[in-house]
Amino acid sequence: MRRLFTAFFLMLALSACVSTRQVSDVDFSPPEGDYSLLVMRPQVVVGTVTTGGLVEPRADWTEAARGHLIDSLREQQGTRGGRVHILETRDGLDGIDAETVAQLERLHNAVGNSIVLHHYSGYRLPNKRKQGLTYTLGDGATRFGKQVGYDYALFMYAEDRQVGTGRTAMQVLGVAGCFIGFCAPAIGGGGQIAYASLVDLRTGNVVWFNLVQTGSQMAGISFGDIRTREGADQMVERLLGRMKPGKAVRDAR
Repeated sequence: MRRLFTAFFLMLALSACVSTRQVSDVDFSPPEGDYSLLVMRPQVVVGTVTTGGLVEPRADWTEAARGHLIDSLREQQGTRGGRVHILETRDGLDGIDAETVAQLERLHNAVGNSIVLHHYSGYRLPNKRKQGLTYTLGDGATRFGKQVGYDYALFMYAEDRQVGTGRTAMQVLGVAGCFIGFCAPAIGGGGQIAYASLVDLRTGNVVWFNLVQTGSQMAGISFGDIRTREGADQMVERLLGRMKPGKAVRDAR
């Protein structure tokens, strides 16, 4: 029986993972000294995984998580130096209307999703093989940069899936079946996916990108909860704790 429990908990450990991987422009150096950074309003989705496996977004959870992430970003970036402004709402910039900010967010979403697809999901574009990060937001970002007067913009997307009680109960029943000779297949638990990108507003180029994924096949395993300040701090640290320079900069050291 002791061996059975040991094997069971080993299975739990193997079914859970946290992965993170940064990509950057080959000549990228993390900003330091006299730079200015605009931290864009984080885009956040928090929902519950239902018994059937669907994710139902929760507006109250999402807004709570966004507030905690903004506070975490403010505290962390405040220790990095430079001139930092946290954009809590789309109308939070003098002389810039909310729709202009929304358009830049939509543009970044399209580019960010392309980076995830081609750098992290195995669908690498033939003309981007063996290259660093070669994506741009184009003229839209440079015009925005001239309007706001910042050197860089930091974007963040975060999705958190919390497991509902019905889903957890199904998982427990499936595991319990193993003790009577019938193991239900793993039905999956919660998890997180988040990415952050740094855009040089002087060129429009995405110069640094990091993706964090957490997940488990077991419904009871948690990797943090961004509805809490502690969970938000953990996610921000995983994403932005240490920006690695590009390959050319590392090789020159």
